[in-house]
Amino acid sequence: MFYNWTMRTIDTRQIGDCVYRLALRAGTRMTDPCRAALENARLKERGAAQYALSTVLENARIAQRECLPVCQDTGMSAVLLEVGQDVHFTGMLLGDAVNEGVRRAYRDGYFRKSICDPLSRENTGDNTPAYVHIDIVEGDHVRITYLPKGFGSENMSRIFMLTPAQGKAGIVDAITETVRLAGARPCPPVVVGVGIGGCFDSCAFLAKKALTRDVGSAHPRKEVREIEQEALEKINSLGIGPQGFGGNVTALSVQCEVAPTHIAGLPVAVNIQCHCVRCEEEVL
Repeated sequence: MFYNWTMRTIDTRQIGDCVYRLALRAGTRMTDPCRAALENARLKERGAAQYALSTVLENARIAQRECLPVCQDTGMSAVLLEVGQDVHFTGMLLGDAVNEGVRRAYRDGYFRKSICDPLSRENTGDNTPAYVHIDIVEGDHVRITYLPKGFGSENMSRIFMLTPAQGKAGIVDAITETVRLAGARPCPPVVVGVGIGGCFDSCAFLAKKALTRDVGSAHPRKEVREIEQEALEKINSLGIGPQGFGGNVTALSVQCEVAPTHIAGLPVAVNIQCHCVRCEEEVL
């Protein structure tokens, strides 16, 4: 049988150049949906909580105008790649191209280099290696999503291996308890990424992927939306508030991603994001 299809060839230098652009943009500006959610939260607060939100919004405006880092923690680079199966890469290895883009961006943007060996604590000096996740999809495109993740919030994240009997109530409790224990440390109001299902490691990735959605976006599946809404209401009843000053808005959004799991398990991962969501995307 004869198959006739055309492969699209992409030099990996294009990938590196794209990552470079995304990293520079993400480092200096929060997303528009995040900014809108903070503006809305500011209207719901009074006193110190409202002042804190006004301050972070003013900081974001100055950072974008002056092309300065919007947060002193310029993060670990998470790069999510959707690669069409009809794409053929040439040039350097794909992972090397991604890291080269990160390396150049952190140099040219004067961003803090935060990546080090976990034991010796010796800094790599250029914020590489990036965390790279690749999904193979239909088509001949490459979608690149760049999320710099600060560790004030990352350190507050948790994973739970629940039993199926704990069900939706157990999921909501796990999400709420994670935010309660985090308190003011992740610079609230936070965005909460949640992975439900999969296995130990894939569940954690689902939580990270959920943070690349627009702040405030709802899951298309009704019962998942119900979990998002119930968890958000319970979190905002904790009274932690913006920057820990107390108030009505401890979280801007709870966002869940779901995958099938084993009949004996109910993995739940909670990945906390601070108030400053920095996420950029391009399609090549």
